[in-house]
Amino acid sequence: MRAVRHTENGIEVLDVASPDTDDGRVRVHVRSAGICGSDLHMLTWGPMPVTLGHEMAGHLDDGKPVAVWPLVPCGACDRCAAGEVTQCRSAIPRSYGLGRDGGMADELIVEESCLVPLPDELDVADAALVEPIACSLHALRRAGLRGNDRAAVVGAGAIGLAAAGVARAMGCTVDVVARHDAQRDAAALIGVGTAPEGEYDVVVDAAGTDSALATCFKLLRPGGTVALVASYWEPVRFPQFFSIKEPVVIGSNMHGHDESGRDMDAAARVLADFPELASALVTHRFPLDRATEAFSVAADRAAGSIKVLLEP
Repeated sequence: MRAVRHTENGIEVLDVASPDTDDGRVRVHVRSAGICGSDLHMLTWGPMPVTLGHEMAGHLDDGKPVAVWPLVPCGACDRCAAGEVTQCRSAIPRSYGLGRDGGMADELIVEESCLVPLPDELDVADAALVEPIACSLHALRRAGLRGNDRAAVVGAGAIGLAAAGVARAMGCTVDVVARHDAQRDAAALIGVGTAPEGEYDVVVDAAGTDSALATCFKLLRPGGTVALVASYWEPVRFPQFFSIKEPVVIGSNMHGHDESGRDMDAAARVLADFPELASALVTHRFPLDRATEAFSVAADRAAGSIKVLLEP
C-alpha cells in the first residue's frame, strides 16, 4: 500500500507493507486525511520513522464510515486514572501520526476504542475535520463557554475557524481576527464577524504568538477566560500587566471526554449539523500520490490554503 512519510528526501509517497490486524485492532480504509499545522512544524525535526497524519476518516472492512480518535492514552498513569486522558503521561508517543503510523496512507490499523461512528448526514470525505473540530470543542468546553457568551478567536487557520464554528453552533456571538482574505471569506461562510470590537467573555488564542496573546488580553473582558488552543512551537511572552483583568487562562491539549461523552463524537455531530463548516475549512483536496504538492500548498497560507486534505 502507499504511505506518506518524511524521509531524508522530504515528503515522499512510499510503497510499504499493508499492516496486519491483531487482537483489539481493526483496519480502516482511509478516505480523507488532513494536513495539520503540527505536521508542517514536525517536518523541521527531520525524517520520521512513521506514516504521517492524525486527522483521518474512512471505512471499516464492512463499509461502516468512521473517523479516528488518534490519541492512545496508556490507561495506567495517574492522569488516566483521574479520567483526564488528554493529560496522559505517555499518550503522545503512543498516538497515531505521532509515534505510530498515521492516516496518510491507503490503510490504517487502530484500536476499536479509537473508532468514531459518523452520523448518516456526514460525508466521510469531510470527516477528517472531526479531529481538528474536536480540538477546538475541547478547548471551549474547558473554557466554560455558554450559548449567551461573546467569543473572539485570534487566528483563523483551521483550528481557529473550527473554534469559531463550534461557538457559533452553540449560539454565541463570534468574531475572529484573520490575517488573510481566504480566512475572512471562510469566516463569512460560517456566519462569524471579522472586525472584533468591545470586550468578550471568552477569547481563544489559535495563533500561538506574542502578538496574538496581546490581542487576546486586549479583547478580553475583566474576569473573562483566555483559552490556549494553539501549539506553542516557540516561547511566548504574556503582555505587561495582563493580570489586571484577573483573567482565567486555561490550556487545552487535543481532545478527551467529559460526563456528556467524547469530544470526537460531539465534533462529528457539529460537523453533520453545520455542513457550512466543511465548505469553509476545506480549500484543497489532493490524491495521495500528490502529497508533496499538497504539503507545499498547506504551508502557503497567504495563497489561500486553510485545510488541505489528502484523499487515498
